[in-house]
Amino acid sequence: MQLPFPIAGEPDEFAREAGRKLFAGEKEFLKGVVAMSGLPPDDRIEVCFAGRSNVGKSSLINALTGRKGIARASNTPGRTQEINFFTLADSHYLVDLPGYGYANAPLAVVEKWQKLLKQYLSGRQSLRRAFVLIDARHGVKKVDEEILTLLDKSAVTFQCVLTKADKVKAEEREKVLAQVRGRLSAHPAAFPEIVVTSSEKGDGIETLRAIVATLV
Repeated sequence: MQLPFPIAGEPDEFAREAGRKLFAGEKEFLKGVVAMSGLPPDDRIEVCFAGRSNVGKSSLINALTGRKGIARASNTPGRTQEINFFTLADSHYLVDLPGYGYANAPLAVVEKWQKLLKQYLSGRQSLRRAFVLIDARHGVKKVDEEILTLLDKSAVTFQCVLTKADKVKAEEREKVLAQVRGRLSAHPAAFPEIVVTSSEKGDGIETLRAIVATLV
């Protein structure tokens, strides 16, 4: 029986307020990590964001935190090869994983990043959920399947976040949602709700904040 993967609804009053308070608190860039030895202590709730380059990951993190430029998009595809940690209040880490999907990144760099990513996902006890960003204009691509399969193997629950929803008409968005639902149904680690967002319009931001704030 396939999961329907409905769109996440509006948060209730408690969850909305929890999200508002968490993201209204102090948030700072902590460090960029290039090896497992550099990871901070796993002593707080942690969520990570993954997505292919140009999916709008930096824009979404900036919208969530309410701070323009806290996450910076590289002008050169595939350049950022660090796992970037941000602190949220004194209770959460928000983790920005390097963008993937650019064939012109050097093979050695890609292999090093893939190894680090696998180690991080399989060995991080405090990681509560991965948010995998999918462009609402394109749906799940082959390169996305690689990260979804890795999350399955690592037994890390992941939730699909559609980005740039304001860039597509309602009819086209429904077609993309159908494609995404079909792809997610093959992945046992997929959380059975999709968050639809627009960093530009603010759609879905409160919902995503509430989800992060209510993870235990």
